[in-house]
Amino acid sequence: MNQPHNRRSPLTRHGLTLVEMLAVVIILGLLAAALTTTFSGQVGRAKVEIAKSGIGTVVAAIETYSLETGKVPTMEQGLRVLTERPQGRTESFIKPDQLKDPWGNEYAYITPGAKSRYEVICYGADGRPGGEAGSENADLSSEHLGARGTE
Repeated sequence: MNQPHNRRSPLTRHGLTLVEMLAVVIILGLLAAALTTTFSGQVGRAKVEIAKSGIGTVVAAIETYSLETGKVPTMEQGLRVLTERPQGRTESFIKPDQLKDPWGNEYAYITPGAKSRYEVICYGADGRPGGEAGSENADLSSEHLGARGTE
């Protein structure tokens, strides 16, 4: 009776060598780095778009406030006045968390604006005036976004 050999044929290997394992790890690392870089850029652009939308929401609240009171909030009142429920209304004009940009900074409010009755500004990711155009740190303004308040 022939017994099967316990030896493995050189053509049938099981497992990976150390060099093959290192090659796989390096390839996976490179892929992860490329995807992370791409993904972080997408997140930054998405936050800029959310900030633009947030400015639009604040402008809409200011316009509603203006229609009901006949004036825009003063600099002293600031945007916080929009979060208070005025007499005769069932709710405020805006929720307090809607006064913050995607980076957690409060939108700035200036009245009168440079070209309009008021201006709502997001100072970008760094939260400071200025910033390179097209980057996450660039300032966004209701006046430049074509939002209302230009009457």
